Amino acid sequence: MSKNIFKLTIIKSLGFLLVGAIFLLPLNAMACGFGNSGGSDYVPKRQAAYSSNQTASAIELEQAKNIVTNHINKLNPDLGIANVNDAGGFFEVEIINQNDEVVQLLGVDKYSGRLMLLN
Repeated sequence: MSKNIFKLTIIKSLGFLLVGAIFLLPLNAMACGFGNSGGSDYVPKRQAAYSSNQTASAIELEQAKNIVTNHINKLNPDLGIANVNDAGGFFEVEIINQNDEVVQLLGVDKYSGRLMLLN
C-alpha cells in the first residue's frame, strides 16, 4: 500500500513539473527579434543591408562622415564635425559646437555603421 502511494506521489510531482515547464518557461522570448540586439530600431544604421552569408565590406571615411552628419543635423543643426580618425574597428569623430570646442566623441563602427559614444 505504501509503495503505491509513493509511486502515485512521484507520478503526480513529475506531472506538475512537466506542466510547470510547459506553461512557465518562455519558449519564444524574442523581444528584440531573433539575432537582434536591444534597441536596434533606435540607432542609425548602415544603409546597405547584407545577408548573413556575405561578408560586409568596411565603410569608407566619407560614409562615416555622412552617417554622423545626418545624425547630428537631426539632433542639433548648430553642431558640426571636426577631426575624423581611424581607430581600428571604428572611426572616431569629434563633434564640435559653434565655438569650435569639442563637445562629444562619437565612434562609427566600420562594418555596421552604428554610432557609439566614446567619452
